[in-house]
Amino acid sequence: MAGRLADKVCLVTGGGRGIGRAICELFAQEGALVAVADIDPALASQSAGALARPGLPIELDVASKAGVAEGFAAVTGSYGRLDVLVNNAGILLSTTFEDCSEETWDRILDVNLKGTFLCCQAAIPLLKERGSGAIVNMSSVAAKSGGFTGHPPYAAAKAGVSALTIGLAQYLAPYKVRVNAIAPGVIATAMTQTANHGELAARIPLGEVGEPRDVAACALFLASEEARHLTGEIIDVNGGLIMD
Repeated sequence: MAGRLADKVCLVTGGGRGIGRAICELFAQEGALVAVADIDPALASQSAGALARPGLPIELDVASKAGVAEGFAAVTGSYGRLDVLVNNAGILLSTTFEDCSEETWDRILDVNLKGTFLCCQAAIPLLKERGSGAIVNMSSVAAKSGGFTGHPPYAAAKAGVSALTIGLAQYLAPYKVRVNAIAPGVIATAMTQTANHGELAARIPLGEVGEPRDVAACALFLASEEARHLTGEIIDVNGGLIMD
């Protein structure tokens, strides 16, 4: 199958729904061999089975080092290599500075930040060995704004993802491995619907919330050779909510 990711082996975490599923669908349409990782195995299987090119479903809890190791072993066992990692898995729980529990703080940081780090860590030797490849992390508009609607642990985690992206881009550049991130704004997913983003959505200069495919299109660009000279960047996909 011809395409911008023809026969590239791509692992997408949180690929069972929302933005992750849209990324899996677009990558498969562009010829990729897609490993669909999700903490919910039923969602992973459903998403993998619906792709233009059947994918590999993987049950994966990104917050578990052992789970990440098993997931990456499944990818290399089936495909023999890894070309692209998309760290999309994430959670958002409603909380404030004053009522955020230690358990909520730890869970949000574990999934959004530690999970991204563990997956990057597992991918590093695979990509260094090949001397090529791309990592696409998922940051957020909250990393720059501090969180328009509160959610301090989420904003802190995503700011950490942005910093991690830049540091890893510097580390892997000598190996011709590119590392970039996407910072979505308000995207029409189940996560934003539960986070009460209605007022925030009304402030978007382009006049509408984004769709998962908008983020997927950016991920495709960053994963492809079209972005061969781009690394260490955090690209906003937010309809102009924050401009810089």
